[in-house]
Amino acid sequence: MKMTSKPHECKQDRRHQGSRSPWPRRAVMSLLACLALLAAGCLVGPDYQAPRPDLPEKWTAGPAAKAASLADRDLAQWWTVFNDPILTSLETRALESNLDLRQARSRLRQARASRGIAAGGLGPELGVSGSYQRSRSPSTASRYGGSDSSVSDLYQAGFDASWELDIFGGLRRGLEAADAELRAAEEARRGVMVSLTAEVALNYLELRILQRRIAIARTNLAAQRRTASLTRQKQEAGFVSGLDAANAEAQASTTAAQIPPLEASARQTIHGLGLLLGLEPAALIAELSPAAALPQTPPAVPAGVPSDLLRRRPDIRQAEARLHAATAKIGVATADLFPRFYLTGSGGYQSSAFQSWFAGAGRSWSIGPSLSWPIFASGKIRANIELQEAVTEETLLAYRQTVLNSLREVEDALVASTAEQKHRRELAAAVAANRKALDISSLLYAEGQTDFLNVLQAQRSLYATQDALALSNGAVVTNLIALYKALGGGWQIEAGEAQVN
Repeated sequence: MKMTSKPHECKQDRRHQGSRSPWPRRAVMSLLACLALLAAGCLVGPDYQAPRPDLPEKWTAGPAAKAASLADRDLAQWWTVFNDPILTSLETRALESNLDLRQARSRLRQARASRGIAAGGLGPELGVSGSYQRSRSPSTASRYGGSDSSVSDLYQAGFDASWELDIFGGLRRGLEAADAELRAAEEARRGVMVSLTAEVALNYLELRILQRRIAIARTNLAAQRRTASLTRQKQEAGFVSGLDAANAEAQASTTAAQIPPLEASARQTIHGLGLLLGLEPAALIAELSPAAALPQTPPAVPAGVPSDLLRRRPDIRQAEARLHAATAKIGVATADLFPRFYLTGSGGYQSSAFQSWFAGAGRSWSIGPSLSWPIFASGKIRANIELQEAVTEETLLAYRQTVLNSLREVEDALVASTAEQKHRRELAAAVAANRKALDISSLLYAEGQTDFLNVLQAQRSLYATQDALALSNGAVVTNLIALYKALGGGWQIEAGEAQVN
């Protein structure tokens, strides 16, 4: 809006300069004071109330649920409990360079900028304009064949100011919603951190499991090839049939065939870790190709109490922030039912000569309140209010669903951890028994006191139980990682949040 003075306005100002009264100014000031009081005290729409879901007092998933409560500082870098320097290094680098996390940070900056836009709507706006125009127009004589013409200059400068007085709180509700959406973006970033740290640990663990399975396969292959060699010698000496030699060769070849797929999976897992660190696929091959032992699990499984999830899980905090934003937007929609009040003003100078640009005759100004009120909108405003109320109801249900899912994830991780501990103990006993059976059958076979079928069966059983034990050892660690993820660990590392208890 560009405001410039007009000739008749300037004349009117000169006529009334000597008879100004203080009452109009007092009336304007009184009106502004009343509007300010109204703006400070009126806020349409429902006030947000944080939900209080019903949560169990403790976990029910067996002995693991009886572990001591876990402090936030222990959750911040939970991967350090495995005492694996390579894993710790991978986690640190992932938090610095993972592309998904960097995108989440960019979305957080977008939300912060959007909040600034909403906050700017509460304040006044001021604009400045200026122009210069030189024009030529024919004179009266030139219209009848003459040659006279006139050239004129026009200088203009001014400002416009406007301020929407938030009488019914629509702008403040919008700022409230923007604040909540900013918190939701922050929790989304933290949720990416939780998922990222868990994915890095799971991929690293998968690599170590594959390397362990490859080592077991190679050890069994070497033993089976020695047995096949012994069987061939017995065949050549006429002590066994060709069937025994063929079975021995087949067993060794079967075991050898299982190694290449395991090696391919190990290489692909390294590629996946490179992607998680924002690197090219082959960047970590030299670092991670050497085999290493599985990370060791702590003696106790931490769990805490269910109510801790409300403040620890970023997805719950994000859902709660979205509910707050949706509730505030009901107020934004409701404010459209009421009039909007504005305080506007403008001023400027206009002159045909630069020397007299700021002369009093060329000065103009105006100030005063205004309002706009949509009296009839064909039901759009009411429909928008109903829309926002339905969105809020859906968001509340999504919040409750998120809480229930988090409870299920923790309970599932505790159940799996308890069961896998028992499974691992039984497999360890089976490996010991099968190793003893293989030793005995091999000795008896060498002495000619048993047939080769017993040796073959013992070899197969030992290899199967050793491979299953390697998988179970990995599952124990996997369940612990899943528990840390379900508890919301990994995001407290930033901004000193790890010191919060």
